[in-house]
Amino acid sequence: MAFHSAFRAPRSAFLSRRDLFHSVPGGICGAALASLLSTERVRAEGAPHADLKPRAPHFPAKAKAVIHLFQSGGPSQMDLFDPKPDLDRFHGANYADKLAGEIEFVQNAGAIMRSPFRFARHGKCGAPVSELMPRLAGVVDDLTFIRSMHTTNITHEPAVYMIQSGKITPGRPTLGAWVTYGLGSENQNLPAYVVLDDPKGLPVNGVENWQSGFLPPVFQGTRFRSTGSPVLNLKPDTERPAAVSKVESDLRAKLDALHKRERPNQPILDARIASYELAARMQMEAMDALDISKEPRATQEMYGIGREPTDSYGRRCLIARRLVERGVRFVQLYINKHIWDTHTDIAADLKAACDRTDRPTAALVRDLKDRGLLDSTLVIWGGEFGRLPIAQLPPDKDERKAGRDHNKNAFCTWMAGGGTKPGLTYGATDDLGLNAVENRVSVRDWHATILHLLGMNHEHLFIEQNGLKEKLTGVEDAGVVKGILA
Repeated sequence: MAFHSAFRAPRSAFLSRRDLFHSVPGGICGAALASLLSTERVRAEGAPHADLKPRAPHFPAKAKAVIHLFQSGGPSQMDLFDPKPDLDRFHGANYADKLAGEIEFVQNAGAIMRSPFRFARHGKCGAPVSELMPRLAGVVDDLTFIRSMHTTNITHEPAVYMIQSGKITPGRPTLGAWVTYGLGSENQNLPAYVVLDDPKGLPVNGVENWQSGFLPPVFQGTRFRSTGSPVLNLKPDTERPAAVSKVESDLRAKLDALHKRERPNQPILDARIASYELAARMQMEAMDALDISKEPRATQEMYGIGREPTDSYGRRCLIARRLVERGVRFVQLYINKHIWDTHTDIAADLKAACDRTDRPTAALVRDLKDRGLLDSTLVIWGGEFGRLPIAQLPPDKDERKAGRDHNKNAFCTWMAGGGTKPGLTYGATDDLGLNAVENRVSVRDWHATILHLLGMNHEHLFIEQNGLKEKLTGVEDAGVVKGILA
């Protein structure tokens, strides 16, 4: 929907202002306008801040920007980064009865199942990586693996809410919203928080993954499309010479100023007028940021652009790099919801998921490092939980098509850059990969650590809401994982 400028000509005018500027690029997506309107409302109510101007962190930061590669569905830790020799040793042994008291449910449970994939150690750090991720194996010396993650719920929807917002219930600000609330943005011509979702489908919980909750809407994620126009209704229908565009813009500004003088103390009016300035800036910079045709062909090939199945994810990884280069604070990538949820046929389905993401992900880490951006950019990878060490059988009980059910007690994530210790594997699970047992890291610890790397104390990043100091990490115990800090 296009929104028009606040000035309106008298009803008796022969030519309405809408007609006059019918061909003027006066529109902008509704989210931008809503954010501006909310900014004025919250300012009037006395909130600490409700804009995207850059703000100093609580203490010197290691990272200035975040790229979150969210793998919705629950990647299998013992098939990717956490090999378990005991799964080979006890393959086929009954274990489902022992799990009954440790997890909420086991559907179509089978016996202990070894990984169908081979592992090898890579890099100077010797980190083990599955054969499914040969490209990522080439950059392990830049990664920090956390093997001891655990969460609170075994169902996708609440577990995704937890990893995104720190609670298992909807309606709360997400990690990206909190980051931009705390730090603002270094680039006022682009959204501070950009979402690059999968054209093949939204993840579990849909657009709630990047909501601002009770924070002003200016801090919610803005979806950019990876092909075509990045934001609908942003580019003018017809191109005009620069001189003509400037005359139109100046005239519109004068008319709006005249209208505003006659209606003082109307913050909604001010916000609508300000939306035009944002629209003009985004028309130039958003199109440039997403134009990957400017990248060398060798760079595009490194990301897997122009080939399947890596083209879509590769485009979005490359765009993420281009956005943080331009000062965007938080960029979030999604892969559609089904590929990591390997309940059956894990041998084929997990390979397909890695085939889509391995090359682009490794290229992003390598590219950031080559450009000197990895030190100031925190890359985080992971899903909402892990998988079980036993087989989950399909309805026909065909063991050749077995998969793994959900596991909230253990999963693996990794970080790169942004002040993390490269080439480190932190924490451990038990012999079967069922439970995190050494240096356990909760989701709240993970959130606190991300904020710390960005120069923010999770206890001091809050907003007063209904008499409470609401925080990303809530009221439960949360601590920075100091063992992964460089």
